[in-house]
Amino acid sequence: MLNKSAHWFRSHIALALVLVLGLLFLYPTSAYAMHIAEGILPANWAAIWYVIAAPFVVIGIRIIRKRTKEVRGLMPLLGICGAAIFLISVFPIPVPVSGSCSHPCGTPLGAILVGPFISTVLGALALLIQALFLAHGGISTWGANIVSMALVGSFAGFGAFVLFRRFSASIFVAAFAAGLFGDWATYATTSFELASALHGTGSLWGMFGAIALAFAPTQLPLGILEGLFTGGVVTLVYKRRPELLSRITPKAFKPVPSAIKGGD
Repeated sequence: MLNKSAHWFRSHIALALVLVLGLLFLYPTSAYAMHIAEGILPANWAAIWYVIAAPFVVIGIRIIRKRTKEVRGLMPLLGICGAAIFLISVFPIPVPVSGSCSHPCGTPLGAILVGPFISTVLGALALLIQALFLAHGGISTWGANIVSMALVGSFAGFGAFVLFRRFSASIFVAAFAAGLFGDWATYATTSFELASALHGTGSLWGMFGAIALAFAPTQLPLGILEGLFTGGVVTLVYKRRPELLSRITPKAFKPVPSAIKGGD
């Protein structure tokens, strides 16, 4: 049953991915810099973010190797999560004054489904594909984009989910919080990355505030939408295939009082 379900999800995600890429290539529009664009960060700052991202990616790869040997059928789930992160984060909403764009992240959802370290790796791969083939982000800024979207998005979302479940929130509410705070944490980090490299002789926090304010009109509602989407998907998976979730954080998916009363 697990293999059949995984095959169904994989085939539909693959079809959606092909359709999205086809539309992008057949109907080209003006290109906007998504994530932090190539050349925005000075070389020294680009290198710093690579150094920060590297250990998390390495640990994530090791965890993937270990768990794929221990759990049969895990690889299709990783493929589904990677494709979902790519699809969710692929459409930009331009924020011209910041040198970047707003967009949903997908990594909070990935972190709940497969764990934050693995989600960091999947997010890094999605960012690399977007940089190489869609001109979103860049190779020099790949490290910074990994830190903001893949790393911070995953860990902030996962942390929010576990925390809310610990306080007896329903699956939907906890997953909503994961999507919301993971999304907003991503853009707070992006704002700091840009401000730290570009503030010059001016105030770091003044620049940070200006960039964060530029993101706010688009990212605040996008965060709410990502929270609703994450909550809906996790709730659906929990009801249909709860064993897929209990492998990562079994304590987070135990019934709580709200669940007994119908909260889940």
